[in-house]
Amino acid sequence: MPKTLHSSPLLAHSGLHPLTLDPLLEHFLREDWAWGDLTSTLIVPPDAMGRAELLFKQAGVVAGLPVVERIFQLVDSELDFKSLAKDGDRLEKGAIAAEIRGSARSLLMAERVALNLLQRMSATATMARTYADAIEGTGTQLLDTRKTTPGLRLLEKYAVRVGGGRNHRFGLADAIMIKDNHIEIAGSLPEAVRRARLGAPMTVRIEVETESLAMVREALDAGADIIMLDNMDPDTMREAISLIDGRATTEASGGITLATLRRVAETGVDFISVGALTHSALSLDISLDLHTA
Repeated sequence: MPKTLHSSPLLAHSGLHPLTLDPLLEHFLREDWAWGDLTSTLIVPPDAMGRAELLFKQAGVVAGLPVVERIFQLVDSELDFKSLAKDGDRLEKGAIAAEIRGSARSLLMAERVALNLLQRMSATATMARTYADAIEGTGTQLLDTRKTTPGLRLLEKYAVRVGGGRNHRFGLADAIMIKDNHIEIAGSLPEAVRRARLGAPMTVRIEVETESLAMVREALDAGADIIMLDNMDPDTMREAISLIDGRATTEASGGITLATLRRVAETGVDFISVGALTHSALSLDISLDLHTA
């Protein structure tokens, strides 16, 4: 397995070990190939060699280079991948992020999957960096959500980390998040927390979504570890944080945009979660330029 997948702390934190990463990438490659690359097989001689450059056609934060390197290695272990930047770098328009040399057929077969992921991940990292910069100095930290593209959650959440954000829960199994529907079924907020506390592993914290100061008081009395302040205006949020007074971790969520982000952070909330980091990131303009070797 490539050293980069083991040596990158960001990859490790995001669960992108080869055991989890390779099946994803192999699935993406099979989706694109079906039974082969008909165009390249007919046009490109099997012994043709090439040199490819990953060119940033717009400025942004690069994310996904170790992932892209793994794609090229899965396609052809003889390809030589050389990173000219590292994940988290801000690249200007015209910058070359990496150079790959080897079989021209192999380069073309890996091109689209590699670009799709690099473009998406870099766009996510760029958006995360913009949001993280907007709250710099406030003490509040930026979080993502589970509003991710199916199949790309690990990669998108990794990109958020590259851009300066932190990850909220990865899925339903790694944290307890009590929301309005859980409270409805349980009958009350305290009962929902009681049930969760009764069966939860001692290492798992309990978060409760609240929409009013009355719910905040209930969550505090019930012993919630994290209290989400959902869709509250900054003044109400500030009052809620004063009420909590450090007895629980606080998270703001719901309808927060780049324009309102700083004002929310200045309430003193510990975390702000923003679904747009993953559900609204588009694709950065990056191309693969192939030259004959």
